[in-house]
Amino acid sequence: MNERKPVYITTPIYYVNDVPHIGHAYTTIAADVLARYWRLRGRDVFFLTGVDEHGQKVQQAAAKAGIDPQAHCDALAPQFQHLWRRLNISNDAFVRTTDRQHQVVVQRCLQQLYDRQLIYQADYSGWYCTFDERFWTEKDVADGLCPDCRRPVERLSEHNYFFKMGQYQQQLLRHILEQPDFIRPESRRNEVLGFLSSQKLGDLSISRPKARLSWGIELPFDRDYVTYVWFDALVNYLSALEYLPIDNPAGRQFWPATVHLVGKDILTTHAVYWSTMLMALDLPLPQMIFAHGWWTVDGEKMSKSRGNVVDPHKMVDEFGTDAFRYFLLREVPFGQDGDFSRFSMIARINSELAGGLGNLLSRSLTMIDRFAGGTIPSHDTSVDTPLEHNLTQRTAELLADADVHVEQLRFSRALEAIGEIVQLCDRYIEKTAPWALAKHPEQRPYLNNCLYHLAVTLGSLIRPLYPFMPWTTVNMAQQLGMEPQEHKGSLSWKDPFLRPGSKIQKAGPLFPRIEATTPLGGPPVSDVAATPRPTPPRPSTTTAPPSPASAAPCQITIEEFAKIQLRTATVLRAERVPKSEKLLKLHVDLGHEQRQIVAGIGKKYDPTDLVGKTLVIVANLKPATLMGIESQGMVLAAGDTDVQGLVTVLEPVTPGTKVK
Repeated sequence: MNERKPVYITTPIYYVNDVPHIGHAYTTIAADVLARYWRLRGRDVFFLTGVDEHGQKVQQAAAKAGIDPQAHCDALAPQFQHLWRRLNISNDAFVRTTDRQHQVVVQRCLQQLYDRQLIYQADYSGWYCTFDERFWTEKDVADGLCPDCRRPVERLSEHNYFFKMGQYQQQLLRHILEQPDFIRPESRRNEVLGFLSSQKLGDLSISRPKARLSWGIELPFDRDYVTYVWFDALVNYLSALEYLPIDNPAGRQFWPATVHLVGKDILTTHAVYWSTMLMALDLPLPQMIFAHGWWTVDGEKMSKSRGNVVDPHKMVDEFGTDAFRYFLLREVPFGQDGDFSRFSMIARINSELAGGLGNLLSRSLTMIDRFAGGTIPSHDTSVDTPLEHNLTQRTAELLADADVHVEQLRFSRALEAIGEIVQLCDRYIEKTAPWALAKHPEQRPYLNNCLYHLAVTLGSLIRPLYPFMPWTTVNMAQQLGMEPQEHKGSLSWKDPFLRPGSKIQKAGPLFPRIEATTPLGGPPVSDVAATPRPTPPRPSTTTAPPSPASAAPCQITIEEFAKIQLRTATVLRAERVPKSEKLLKLHVDLGHEQRQIVAGIGKKYDPTDLVGKTLVIVANLKPATLMGIESQGMVLAAGDTDVQGLVTVLEPVTPGTKVK
């Protein structure tokens, strides 16, 4: 990306009739992450969102409520603005398609196309979906239902105006082939290419007769018609640059848009309708249209009838804004469909935020407070060891990886890279043991170096984490004594570097651990209900089966023992298995690969205690499934009926090392 070019980021404009839900929040949070990221990089950013207020659905809803359509929109639009404030969205502008200035731009675009003879009038008969506000051809409709929303369609015959969209088919196809990043992810690009390559692109009806629909922008060349709602809505990306507040008055410098973020259900309208409209207006196409996936809830499609629609307000009330933002972008690769599970959210918060980032900050500041009087100690490079060199080098590499991932909209992988830095620090603490160094005055230089490197590494996480969790990272920076300043969706510091002598300001936990087991929309689950029923005995994939102390040991040959592959494994992440007080799901590093192991050690160990630990596992055990989760190995533990301790090694060893 050009280092000086301004960055223009948009969400779709949401139907004003909609109740804001997780899908709206998902797109807008992703856009906010990009906007904050590029502001931190010193770029001029314009971040636009808003609402679509015209069309038949709005007119019908207003009539049902017995009020004027404008009054109806005025009452509903603030619900989106309120949610964006709660989610800490840093949009620069909020467009409403009822804005007078927007209507002027729409009419100007229509007149330009009409003057260029790219709009003509003709009769049309087809199947019409009121919900989607679009016509469908005979071959599109099956069983009298809209192919998109599966609602009934009606037969309509009208005299309408059409945009000559079809004549731009080959030009658009060529553009997509020549610009591989124009439509992303790749699967969506292939969908559009397949559509354009396999069938003739028709012309687009861009009007509705006032006799049927009066709530819309009037055609400048025929007062008996209003503009098709999608033509009206898409022009917002241009109109907003002319009349909404932008720091730099030359708003058109932001075009073409850097990225249009959309849900996969409106990819065609953006990739085909909008692109051909821009071609006809002799305007450059956006650099990227990114279509993300949908969210289900516990494996089911969200619907009001099921009562499983995720309310972002309730998520913020229960878990906090930053935890909700983090989960949405961490849980699923951006672009793929995802499943929202309250249990998964709690597990990830407890494992990666409370037990990961929050625990690391708390541990580090506690040691600085206890062993260095609350002041970041001096750093003597002459006593740095390979441990410090490795921490510094790997942190720099992972931070660079995180930047690349954000720029490529791989948000989950960016957060994963940041999480690896947290794990690096945990292992660094385990290996350096600052509490042991503090017992020996002659080790003071090594202790100081250890505490210094922990503080500096934590400080280096502020910038990459800020776009995802702005309030949390401001809190982190304050605790580290960095004096952060927030302004217009960006962050600055009086001194951006942590220096020896800075005073820390230790406060409460970043993320308190969540103990609740209430399912989404349901009553609390008791410990009894959450505990699985007993099952017949079978070979365990977690701990060795108990055997009475009095029983004679079963003897095996050396050949039989040689079949068992014991290897060291470092715990990368750990989380509780929902509805089980005993099982933990561990993600472990075996050096050449990573695995998932389900271990029955939850009564003895909290997941946060295990991250960074080196365990011994049976690496060649046949995978088994426990409570629907595949376990790819067995953790070795000591104990007869209850786990008393895990089998580990005394000295630091490389993950995957063979145990003999």
